[in-house]
Amino acid sequence: MDLLKFKNSLFLIVFVSLLFSCKEHKQEFVRNDANGAALGTTYNLIYFSDKTLDLKLQIDSVFAVINQSLSTYIPESDISKINRGDSILVVDTMFQEVFKLSKEVNKTTKGYFDPTVGTLVNAWGFGPGKQIALDSSKVDSLLKYVGFNKVILNHNNQIKKENPNIYFDFNAVAKGYAIDRLAKMMDNYAINNYLLEVGGELVAKGINPSKNKPWVVGIDDPQVVEGRQLKLMIKLEDKAMASSGNYRKFRVDESTGKKYVHTINPITGYTKNGTTLGVTILASSCAEADAYATSFMAMELEEVKKLLKSTKTLEAYIIYLDNKGETQEFMTKGIKKLIVE
Repeated sequence: MDLLKFKNSLFLIVFVSLLFSCKEHKQEFVRNDANGAALGTTYNLIYFSDKTLDLKLQIDSVFAVINQSLSTYIPESDISKINRGDSILVVDTMFQEVFKLSKEVNKTTKGYFDPTVGTLVNAWGFGPGKQIALDSSKVDSLLKYVGFNKVILNHNNQIKKENPNIYFDFNAVAKGYAIDRLAKMMDNYAINNYLLEVGGELVAKGINPSKNKPWVVGIDDPQVVEGRQLKLMIKLEDKAMASSGNYRKFRVDESTGKKYVHTINPITGYTKNGTTLGVTILASSCAEADAYATSFMAMELEEVKKLLKSTKTLEAYIIYLDNKGETQEFMTKGIKKLIVE
């Protein structure tokens, strides 16, 4: 009997120890939300930690420093000073990183991604600068101010332009870059599960602890102009996602009624109202996804497919019109694996 009591006592001790051990190691997550307006759009951030964590001030600080570096809408930002001709300004790390990424994507896309297209962005009425009446001769004259091969970032981290009228516009990459900076901030706080969205661009890390499942995000149907309707849902796991389309960003000339889309082909200088309706890109960084999504809207679909075959870092979902005007889809294998049925 004594031996039996000893065994039962030992079993009880081990059981209780395991029970407390499980409780000690069970991770409790608290959902934190932050939302507001920034960069001319809205943001919605979800992040989980072991306690309530208000990062609103830090988040606002990230947006503030990015605006100071890269916003063409702020007269005293670094990019605005450079656009006005400042050639001795030493640019910060953010400007350097965006410049170098832009140069890389410019090379890979053979010039279809080009932040020196700013002069044309303004002329077509999609930037902070003056809109002007354009014809073929005027477009040709403005094209001499476009070309990433006409600008350099020297060893002193100063921007040198071949022509003082060259105008930078990083809006096609700055939003994605902002999300990447927010993600780095979350990482610095040892936050391992988050979904960050700014103006429709996203970065996801870890899982959604409230459901113990991967983050699930939607891709908009580009043919639905009013309201929002999802084309499909995908799992976003430790990836960034950016989309581009002309379905919401366009202007209509009041005198002629002609529609002008915001995608500008830096090769021709004209707005690109082609058969591609919407592009969604998955990449390791949102800045990269943002840049390629913009580029692919200007490129022909077959050129895009060739580029995607040559790289293993991008996944794409493209909605386009075929020769009969019917809606079609193209997606890489990586996208297909992520679709939520």
